[in-house]
Amino acid sequence: MTPSTTVHSPLRLYGRSGELAILDTLSDRLWAGDGGALVVTSSPGLGRTALLGQAAARYTGRYGGPVLHAAAAPDEQRLPYSGLHALLCSAPGPLPLAPDPVLGAGITPGRLLGLLRGLGAEQPLLVCVDDAHAWDPDSRAALGFAARRLGAGSRVAVVLGAADESAFAGLPALRLGPLDEDAATALLDRLTGGAAALDPVVRSELLREGAGNPRLLAGLTGRLTAGQLAGRTALPYPLPGAEAVLDAHAEHLDGLPPDTRTLLLLAAAAEEHEPDGAGADTALLLRAGARAGLATAHLDRMLLAPAGTTGPLQRAGSRVHFSHPLLRRAVLHRARPGHRRAAHHLLAALLTGPGPAPLPALVQRACAAPGPDAVLARQLETAAVAPRPHGERSAALARAAVLCADEALRAARFTAAAEQARLAGDTGRARAMLARVGPHIAGGAAPYVWGMLALRDGPAADAREALLTAAELLAPHDPRRTLDALFGAAEAAWAMGDAIAYLDAMNRVPVAAADRSMARYRAGMCAVLAGHPDRGHALLRCCLDAADRADDAGELLRAAASALVLGEVDAACRAGARALAAVRTRGPEALLPHALEQLAYAELRAGQHARARAHALEGLHAARRAGQRNSAAHLHAVLALAASVEGPAEACAAHADAALAGAGPHGLAQAATLATWAVARADLAAGRPAEAAARLGPLVRPGPGTGHFATRMLAVPCYVEAMALSGRTEQRAGELAAAVQEFALWTARTADPQVPAQLARCRALLAPPDEASRRYEEALAHHDRAGGDFERARTQLLHGQLLRRLRRTREARGPLRDALVAFERCSARVWCERAGGELRAAGEAVDAPDRSGPGPLAGLTPQQQRIARCVAEGATNREVAVRLSVSPRTVDHHLRNVFAALGVRSRTELARLLDRGVAGP
Repeated sequence: MTPSTTVHSPLRLYGRSGELAILDTLSDRLWAGDGGALVVTSSPGLGRTALLGQAAARYTGRYGGPVLHAAAAPDEQRLPYSGLHALLCSAPGPLPLAPDPVLGAGITPGRLLGLLRGLGAEQPLLVCVDDAHAWDPDSRAALGFAARRLGAGSRVAVVLGAADESAFAGLPALRLGPLDEDAATALLDRLTGGAAALDPVVRSELLREGAGNPRLLAGLTGRLTAGQLAGRTALPYPLPGAEAVLDAHAEHLDGLPPDTRTLLLLAAAAEEHEPDGAGADTALLLRAGARAGLATAHLDRMLLAPAGTTGPLQRAGSRVHFSHPLLRRAVLHRARPGHRRAAHHLLAALLTGPGPAPLPALVQRACAAPGPDAVLARQLETAAVAPRPHGERSAALARAAVLCADEALRAARFTAAAEQARLAGDTGRARAMLARVGPHIAGGAAPYVWGMLALRDGPAADAREALLTAAELLAPHDPRRTLDALFGAAEAAWAMGDAIAYLDAMNRVPVAAADRSMARYRAGMCAVLAGHPDRGHALLRCCLDAADRADDAGELLRAAASALVLGEVDAACRAGARALAAVRTRGPEALLPHALEQLAYAELRAGQHARARAHALEGLHAARRAGQRNSAAHLHAVLALAASVEGPAEACAAHADAALAGAGPHGLAQAATLATWAVARADLAAGRPAEAAARLGPLVRPGPGTGHFATRMLAVPCYVEAMALSGRTEQRAGELAAAVQEFALWTARTADPQVPAQLARCRALLAPPDEASRRYEEALAHHDRAGGDFERARTQLLHGQLLRRLRRTREARGPLRDALVAFERCSARVWCERAGGELRAAGEAVDAPDRSGPGPLAGLTPQQQRIARCVAEGATNREVAVRLSVSPRTVDHHLRNVFAALGVRSRTELARLLDRGVAGP
């Protein structure tokens, strides 16, 4: 057999680089003489066929080796050995065994193994079979037998594509999952001709509906018009184009017994009135199955057997779920219309009791409706109110929209469904409903929902503009949503760091429409940002006092924000905790990430870093579930700040990177500022003040293009510390004096108990040595009144560093020891290392943190270890001296001893030595 000389370049595969690397490794080993086998499994539409085609083409293209490549023909499944016949017919040249006799007489598994090994002896052979699960049983058994016996030295590799690995048990398997968001987006751009041609809301709906399935994405986009893709025309509901994938899923069900298919239809129909992903109620299915005449034993076996992971239905507690979301849709798609309507009518009857039909029963009746039904649509709309969950209301309103013949009424109900989905914390479904609203539909409801979604998951500037537009359109007839839109626009401006835009939105709030608390909050915030802090603080304090009697989540969140502006961090924590409790109790679910973010930030300000981390982590999970990327960016920033205290440094860097990655595209200046501040504080903890100063400088300077206006003053103490420790106070004396002076003015206005101590610490850092100790004592006196281990320990650490630098070593040990203990008490691990290093340099024995063993620095003194690490990081002798509060001559002396002790001759050799494994402080 000779290899084929024609290599066809396959289409590009998206999101399969890892899988291709595995197949390339198999090909490399094959060409080196070692065979093997691999089963590639996936549900329909995920690109298994394309992946096997790529594997064959890449093997031929790279090595020119022979390939046997075949796919199953379902119509031939009952024809013995038809699969092997097709495989042998794919050979590019003559074979020792002609294919036709195989079809007639068959072939034993042993002879097939010998044939493959013989072909591999001539030249390494790759065998690719797609849809091997659909082969005839004889061919499948023979090839499975041969594949299990290929290995080192066989010079034959077999790659099988199958729905699952059950038919080829014992062989290594590679399971294909859905494409990730980046890969699905890239594929969607190619399918639609580029990002510019696709409306963002339509893009979101296609990605959601496509569920990472390449074939499904291609089918959906292929059935939409250019106007629908560009957002000029409303999308149809449901989206067309999924038929081929649903048919492929349904093929696996066609051979099931009739009773099983009936139960699957009931289970699929029973999920229609449930929120997405909730599954079906087991008790309802038992009643429905009995009403449909299914045997009790069959129902018990299908619905009450111990929960497992196999079969089309899987039980989780009192709920039943389909093994794959598309499988449920496939069941409904495959069912005859009459059977489907009968299932919905049966469920509606079971869900209806005495009195008006409840919402789930109405949804089931709507699913069975053959066409528009104005009466049923009005019943659904009337029933879709509290106390029904927002998710159920959204599903009902969407059904009501489908039953509408009037375009305007249909759009209004889809918009209402989108609003309920947003409140339920389902951003994807909310955008899906909005995609069904035409762009020319009058009214402000759709821009309002779009803007509120963008506030949590989109460019902040876009959210602000949409909400301002919505407020104008809603003002004549919907005062409540008008207020919500304007406060949302102000929140977007705050996230952007645009104080002028914030004031603009707040000044548009109609005072007559706002309640007293809301009006005071608006007036207070405007006064503070307009430069009238005394009047603003008085109003915000009234707002905070009024919240003692409040139970509304929105009012409590405004109270928490008021407390933070006032500097009353303990009150902010209390109000934030009450707001979180209100959201957990009464909703809406969409507000949960924001409530957790507010509380976590207040706890950070109060020095409760562990609590802040716990709440921020919960908030991050909630934001991801709700699809709120802006909230996730803010929560990553809070986690970065917590990690800059507790460590490890890698966690701080990872959370900061995630926050900045989300903040950049969406213009979230507040999240970016907090993340940068966190990294700078981690730099300070690690003894890198110059890097910290470089990061903090832009955050604390006044004017446009700098950090967020609300965090400027908060970062000043870190900036002054970084500048002082990096030895740059004389170079920037004027700037530092101005920053401290402004910080002093802010100190006089805020109630934050830590700020007076931080001001005294800043003055100590900039004071001459004879005055600095007095300033540190003043700062510690303020700490005694304010409490808080972390800030007090930072002051003690700096005081001890000063005393050691002044060669008052014995006096330095006291504050350094106190700092170490306080850092340990508040779990500030990265700061413990810095304090411990200072204390060891002051001559006191301190246990060094155990990192990875003794390492090459174990024989050095603590001061030599610190100098060696600084030099290995690339610092000059002068930079090391500033960092460790010693003279450059002392650094030079210790460095010569380090070189001699370690047997190295240069800084480069020292860095290489530490890269190979360093332990110690």
